[in-house]
Amino acid sequence: MSHARKRRSRVPGHGAGVLASRVRAVAVAEPLKNSYGPDIPKRIAAMIEAVHPSFPSSEFVANSLDGYDDLELTPRARQISTALAQHLPPDPAEAIGILVESLGPKIERLEGMEPFIYLPHVLFVAEYGLDCPEESFQAQYELTQRFTAEFSIRAFIERHPELSMARLGQWATDPSVHVRRLVSEGTRPRLPWAARLRRFQKDPTPVITLLEILKDDPEEYVRRSVANNLNDIAKDHPDLVVQVCREWSTAATPQRQRLIRHGLRTLIKQGHPGALALLGYAPGSPVTVTGLSVTPARARIGDKIRIEAGIHNGTNTPQPVLADLRVHFVKANGSSSPKVFKGTTFELTPAEDGTVSKSVSLAQHSTRTHHPGQHLVELLLNGEVRAEAWFTLE
Repeated sequence: MSHARKRRSRVPGHGAGVLASRVRAVAVAEPLKNSYGPDIPKRIAAMIEAVHPSFPSSEFVANSLDGYDDLELTPRARQISTALAQHLPPDPAEAIGILVESLGPKIERLEGMEPFIYLPHVLFVAEYGLDCPEESFQAQYELTQRFTAEFSIRAFIERHPELSMARLGQWATDPSVHVRRLVSEGTRPRLPWAARLRRFQKDPTPVITLLEILKDDPEEYVRRSVANNLNDIAKDHPDLVVQVCREWSTAATPQRQRLIRHGLRTLIKQGHPGALALLGYAPGSPVTVTGLSVTPARARIGDKIRIEAGIHNGTNTPQPVLADLRVHFVKANGSSSPKVFKGTTFELTPAEDGTVSKSVSLAQHSTRTHHPGQHLVELLLNGEVRAEAWFTLE
């Protein structure tokens, strides 16, 4: 979304409202699983044999590669994990100790596919290490500095909640940025691609205690994870998150202010009055809407439309504005589903005009399928519907 202003130019400030996503365009000539080929179990076997000479590498590799070609990446890693259980000592504490001893050097920047060599290790710890938590905590402490343990740690939170939270509390001040991030990311109630932590959906207080420690972490990598955790919690406890952010707003640094804004993003999208007010966008803004248009008014699937709104500040004081656009996309059954396109934040000086605009693709997407019909478009100012327009999709 973009906006333009008449009479003076605007320098984008903190939290300009446009969600910028870094998307890497990677030309994939073959399936992703092929980057996790038969060399992976062979490399793991060599690592283990170097510290545990009696490890039956040949048998382990044979079991790992049985039907390997037909498996996708994660099932391949799980099969390797199962083969580890078959050929490491039956005592899980001893087996995990061998795995930890076999690990390569810590990785400063976790990029690309190389760290995925440790995916079978975290799967092994999560499945076979629950009865030896101390050894498993140490393994995850080491693994998260080479890959990630944000998924495996959740199994221990479920089985050993008090022990896990105590350990995570210690890790919250660890020198390693990856360990500190594990604390915030691993406790997210709604971590994508992971089972939900129902206990924290019901009572997020223990998580907030950890986030309190991490809210001013020196690394943006950690602070962004804290914000994502807050955003998860807000989906079940919106008022609690607003209260926490209000407390954090006192004497907040610019870094913490960004964290708060990112953590409130779902509530802002929903027009939660407390969240909007906390960020300075109270309902009932005195600015006026001078127009809302959709061009073209009739479009076909595959086209693009442009939505544009004019806003005027007729008061004698500067007015902060949070402008979003909401499109009610028609579904196959004739009903509609609203989607908010996060907009722009700016301040209009007295007698100043501004415009907000957004181009919307009507092509078919994997995440959004378009259907013919009349579509409602709404302009939201500080969370309130202030103007409506329509376009027809043919």
